[in-house]
Amino acid sequence: MKQGPPPSHELHPMSIVDTIKNAFVPIHREGYPFIAAFGAATLVLGYFSTFLFWIGLILTAWCAYFFRDPERVTPVDDRLVVSPADGIISAVGPAVPPRELGLGSGEMTRISVFMNVFSCHVNRAPVRGRISRIEHRPGKFLNAELDKASSENERNGLVIDSPNGTVAAVQVAGLVARRIVCWAEPGNALAIGERFGLIRFGSRVDVFLPSTATPRVAVGQTAVGGETVLAEFGGVAATPLVRIS
Repeated sequence: MKQGPPPSHELHPMSIVDTIKNAFVPIHREGYPFIAAFGAATLVLGYFSTFLFWIGLILTAWCAYFFRDPERVTPVDDRLVVSPADGIISAVGPAVPPRELGLGSGEMTRISVFMNVFSCHVNRAPVRGRISRIEHRPGKFLNAELDKASSENERNGLVIDSPNGTVAAVQVAGLVARRIVCWAEPGNALAIGERFGLIRFGSRVDVFLPSTATPRVAVGQTAVGGETVLAEFGGVAATPLVRIS
């Protein structure tokens, strides 16, 4: 006879603990100082006004939400290019990569993901490979939705040697974003979907791909970092048996 689920009083205590833990999204350590500062300011404001206290509490909650770092399930296939960030696809088409990356003056396929202040800002590797170059370039802080932001704004670019050729991921600062964080270093091996940095408070990430990649997204589509497939390579490439998260 088929048995039903165990009575509630027989549930293992650890299953309850795991359920509670899974309900909370982890916060990236980069956000701790900001959350603490927002919290301290909220307490100070609360001393003078209950209304200001609630405003500060809302802003503190938003700050914690901004620095969330959820786990993602990344497809394991070297033919695929996944989104490096959460956000809206703002551009798909040919573009010349930033000169400092040393990728030449020819056009590559560029796919841009725009992140607003409510997006998860942790950036992930779009492909598997080894970082051959990282270049930071000072610049302006224009609205990251503008096409010229790719060439005029402050940015940080990673050149990745992948099984399907050279791929670049460029973190672009925005109107509100004033800090690009990248903890990856030249020579590091990256797994597809692996975290490599973040941008604080609104920005975009550009992915530059060889012409052999076929885009699988459209402008206006919502992308999920580490999960949404941006493009696909037509050739057959070696696929790792184990995904490194």
